[in-house]
Amino acid sequence: MKESSKLKSFNEKVEHLSDTQGRESLLGMLRGIEREALRIDENGHLAQDEHPKSLGSALTHSRITTDYSESLLEFITPVCHSIDELLEGLTQTHAYSVRNLNGQKLWPVSMPCYVGKVSDIPVAHYGTSNNGKMKTLYRKGLTHRYGALMQIISGVHFNFSVSQDLWQRLYDDKIANGNGSACCSKSINFEDFISESYFGLIRNYRRLVWVLPYLFGSTPALCSSFIKDQDVDFEFEKTGKGTLYLPYATSLRMSDLGYTNKEQDTLNISYNSLPDYLEGVGAAIKMPSKQFEQIGVNVDGEFRQLNSNILQIENEFYAPIRAKRVAQKGEKPSQALSRAGVEYIEVRALDVNPFSPVGIDATQVRFLDLFLLYCLLSPSEDTDAVGEAEIGANLKAVVLEGRKPGLELQRNAKAISLTQWMHELFEQLATLAKLLDGDASHAYQDALSTWAEAIDDPDKTLSGKVMQEVVVKGTDHSVWVKQLADDYHQFLSHYPLSHDIEQTYKNEAKLSLLEQQSLEAQPQDNFTTFLENYFCDVVPAGTFEAK
Repeated sequence: MKESSKLKSFNEKVEHLSDTQGRESLLGMLRGIEREALRIDENGHLAQDEHPKSLGSALTHSRITTDYSESLLEFITPVCHSIDELLEGLTQTHAYSVRNLNGQKLWPVSMPCYVGKVSDIPVAHYGTSNNGKMKTLYRKGLTHRYGALMQIISGVHFNFSVSQDLWQRLYDDKIANGNGSACCSKSINFEDFISESYFGLIRNYRRLVWVLPYLFGSTPALCSSFIKDQDVDFEFEKTGKGTLYLPYATSLRMSDLGYTNKEQDTLNISYNSLPDYLEGVGAAIKMPSKQFEQIGVNVDGEFRQLNSNILQIENEFYAPIRAKRVAQKGEKPSQALSRAGVEYIEVRALDVNPFSPVGIDATQVRFLDLFLLYCLLSPSEDTDAVGEAEIGANLKAVVLEGRKPGLELQRNAKAISLTQWMHELFEQLATLAKLLDGDASHAYQDALSTWAEAIDDPDKTLSGKVMQEVVVKGTDHSVWVKQLADDYHQFLSHYPLSHDIEQTYKNEAKLSLLEQQSLEAQPQDNFTTFLENYFCDVVPAGTFEAK
């Protein structure tokens, strides 16, 4: 479809939603945030101790858990309608946590702090229940497959869904007029319409995902300890005592140094429909890997990984966006999607914002709202191998050279400058921002204006601001980040928490520990049998759920 036709269709959708009810249906978005952060000691090195008991059980706590490493905290917000409530809840979780770290602090950037021996990176432990042991074993498998360093990179995940009222408006319009995504037929039922529309959003997101590292990528530089034992192809420049950087990079976290899996390049999982996606993921989980087979699964009575397939479990599929549904007890993510379709999407292409004490700010959230609504409301054709190659090439170009003057990308096999494409996109986002703001607010328009300045001035991107600190000012990256950690620790330590809120966190910590103890006190199947049942889709009670 030509860009002019896409724009016309988008504008028609927005016009259709421009009445009071339409605007309210657009504003009914729900959001959640998952923010990762390493615990560091007083020297800025990776913490080596266990997950603090005062934070509760990493296995069962709803807001405070760990990711790969015992030192890698993850803060999870409840689902929120209000942006202010969302960020306030995230800040409160941070504030409670730093008060209970025994003097340790949080590393406020995505790329890790100084790392000595890789063997010193502690893998997260989740107790002695089969569920807990499986979570730990999955992470041991990641160590053997990709190395521990990759697993202590931090990020921010943004969960997003639109209101049922909006879905009803779009569905009714589709049935009445035959408008909407090309993937949808006039006879499609409501549930399938939602899933297919979310996959339309996902396809558009993937075509435009490069926008997020351009604006929000904040890892153009890193500590040289991260690559000391790696064979890398990047021609880094160096400043300070040990800071490495690429002059125009935006997000080394999303480069080949970050979350990548060469084995997954052969999967070719399709996003053209939910059934296609589920079929691809299902095949990948069962697809053997010669490389991972060499690691072994159970060697001399000790498990090294869950299995030797390309994916141990479906969550090992590294993607910048995921289709999600809240799973029922004992249900795998793909089973939940198959049962009832897509409920929300998870954006996974966000670096930690080092200029925010909680890793993300309100202007970013509002931009994401606009960006994802645009991806939903715009026509979204299926992708083929040529389109997939273009998506990958554009993302790589922006990740490594996004701030390079005159950088060109490919759109429908034609060259277009990054700045021209972004200006065109922002013009369309401005239409949405004005509609969402209405007459009483300028919040969305102000947020969009803030990030619009970065289109022609790359120094106003997050990566550009980082370069100002570590290259222009000449401050060593680790020194700069350590000072941020100190400043944010001070801010969060004094952040006002009412007695009731603090008590709520204390109570949940205690209850989560009791819940883990209860799980461990229950009779456990033989662990080997437990794994066999899991992969044969014989669902044990309280079965494992992976991040």
